Amino acid sequence: MDRAEVTAWVALGANLGDAVQTLREAITVLADLPGVRVVKASSLYRTAPIESSGPDYINAVAEVATTLTAPDLLSALQDIEQDFGRERPYHNAPRTLDLDLLLYGGASIDSRALTVPHPRMWSRAFVLVPLAEIAPALVSEADLAAVQEQGIARSDDSSPAQT
Repeated sequence: MDRAEVTAWVALGANLGDAVQTLREAITVLADLPGVRVVKASSLYRTAPIESSGPDYINAVAEVATTLTAPDLLSALQDIEQDFGRERPYHNAPRTLDLDLLLYGGASIDSRALTVPHPRMWSRAFVLVPLAEIAPALVSEADLAAVQEQGIARSDDSSPAQT
């Protein structure tokens, strides 16, 4: 029996190399995953590192429809990060690519490997602003007001990745 599709939201970020190109390529790779269909992707946004160092980040959020379980989707996201050269030398190190599973349908998951909703998503403008762009019903004005002091701007090349 085929699994029903679940709507999930994935945050993308990078601040090493050509981050704009990396996010565009990552969206394409995500769309090519078996059991994953990219429904839409936000514009690209530039943000200063938070609790991190290095150059500014380029961030986006993608809505996907998937037949993968949440743990399997997370594993696939981590595989993509590895394919893009992601290293984890220390907590919040600069990144070639960071993919976070923000929401998985209406699920609430709290395991050693996965927490959904993502535990820091509501305190990060780089997540909430692009999420509000593609899924405005998920982000309230109060949510956005709570992060308004965090610097975020559409990237000079802010058009969404092709889906």
